[in-house]
Amino acid sequence: MGTVVRGLRAPIINQGDNLKDIVVNTVLHAAKVEGFSIQDKDIVAITESIVARAQGNYASIDAIAKDVRAKYGDNIVGVVFPILSRNRFAVCLRGIAKGAKGIVLMLSYPSDEVGNHLVDIDELDEWGINPWTDVLTESQMRKCFGVCKHTFTGVDYIDYYKQIAEEYGGTCQMVFSNNPRTILDYTKHVLACDIHTRHRTKRILRASGAETVYGLDDILSSPVDGSGYNEQYGLLGANKATETKVKLFPRDGQPLVDSIQAAIREKTGKTVEVMIYGDGAFKDPVGRIWELADPVVSPAYTSGLCGTPNEVKLKYLADNDFAGLSGDQLESAVSEFIKHKQPDLTGSMTAQGTTPRRFIDLIGSLCDLTSGSGDKGTPIVYIQGYFDNYAN
Repeated sequence: MGTVVRGLRAPIINQGDNLKDIVVNTVLHAAKVEGFSIQDKDIVAITESIVARAQGNYASIDAIAKDVRAKYGDNIVGVVFPILSRNRFAVCLRGIAKGAKGIVLMLSYPSDEVGNHLVDIDELDEWGINPWTDVLTESQMRKCFGVCKHTFTGVDYIDYYKQIAEEYGGTCQMVFSNNPRTILDYTKHVLACDIHTRHRTKRILRASGAETVYGLDDILSSPVDGSGYNEQYGLLGANKATETKVKLFPRDGQPLVDSIQAAIREKTGKTVEVMIYGDGAFKDPVGRIWELADPVVSPAYTSGLCGTPNEVKLKYLADNDFAGLSGDQLESAVSEFIKHKQPDLTGSMTAQGTTPRRFIDLIGSLCDLTSGSGDKGTPIVYIQGYFDNYAN
């Protein structure tokens, strides 16, 4: 066997639960029941959702509204580049709208930054629209494309977000542009809601004359009236809990992963690696959605998960260096090559086609695909043999 991945069923986690004990007991019980042994360099991965639930890291739209009101006062707020998601942004928008006098909501097109499409790029070509230069109003968007329903959810996010933004009596004007400077034609007070491009967006806005600039990572970066918070990511990574409450991205994860590692070492004598994971980093070829709506794949992990793979391509060796060998001779030659490979294969032809991504991003994607986001009930993933290779 090479790499083996197991989704472990665990209790439903609630606020105040001792997550360290639950994870350790779940792993040890699964090993006993399923007949596998704990080994050094095995990996225990925990979904961010149960970490935040155990912490009680939740916030209401009232807390969001109060923070927005404190930062923007009685100004119209330009809400730029939010992703199109009922789960990720809709409740956050409800809180923003409750705290703002009014909103100018600027959506990127033809898709948001993670690939949720308002329209197909081929339709833009048909209308002669250049998404890098052209600014569209809501009426222009409707005239060209009509009702814009999401591929998977069937939701018209233009209508859906506008309704939410107007729920508390404030105004909402819609505009469509991929240039952050566009919003300054409507207001100088801007909330950047993009995830992975937020630092660039905020930098451009400040340099272009914006008077107030914050990002979602700045909203609820500290508690409001005892609410949950995340000092590093704020509202980024939030998920809908109810129509008026969000679960925030977990905080203080490093002490948790370190304590789980120490507890398993104490009970088994083995040193496993431990990580917290959120969204994986991969793209769906049908919906064209890039999965990573969290600010990072892993907010906390033990030190043995640092770095990137340093691998050679087996088929390259078989087709080139050892093309004249077969059978046991080929296997032996390849194994010896792997045992004595260079510590850094960057630029080497033998490494071409391998995946030089960080371990935490690769493993987090593997875990997200294993646990899913629905009703599998396996928020803990146990991985064995990930660091093995053909020579082992």
